[in-house]
Amino acid sequence: MNWGYKLMIVIIGFVGLMGFMVYRAVHTDFQLVEKAYYKSELQYQKIIDGNKRAGTLSSRVQIIKSGDQLIVQLPGEMKNGKVEGSLWFYCPYDEKMDRHFLLEPGADARQSFKLSDFNAGNYTVKIEWTSNDEHYYSEEQITI
Repeated sequence: MNWGYKLMIVIIGFVGLMGFMVYRAVHTDFQLVEKAYYKSELQYQKIIDGNKRAGTLSSRVQIIKSGDQLIVQLPGEMKNGKVEGSLWFYCPYDEKMDRHFLLEPGADARQSFKLSDFNAGNYTVKIEWTSNDEHYYSEEQITI
């Protein structure tokens, strides 16, 4: 085998490898945290302030697995008060596993969910709520 055939094999191998890489790049599923991430970035100061405000409360938000229930317990200051907000169970590796809920705690500042509503995996629970005209924000990690 002379050098011409060897060079041809190297070039064909290189072209084949580049073609495979282009094919893989075109068929890769890219998932963004949010579709409108620029708009969310502009409102990030609200999250920073809410996180600081939540840090001044008597305790952190607790997420407890109890039997077939997942319980979200807000700090004691939220008991018997009007609380409105949202919960986002964010799965960083699969957008289809994300879950959004309205925060509707009872008088004991608890809200429960069925574990069967969730797929097994790691979640970042992003909790945003308003109570007494104050905005709060908290993030907690959980594995289901």
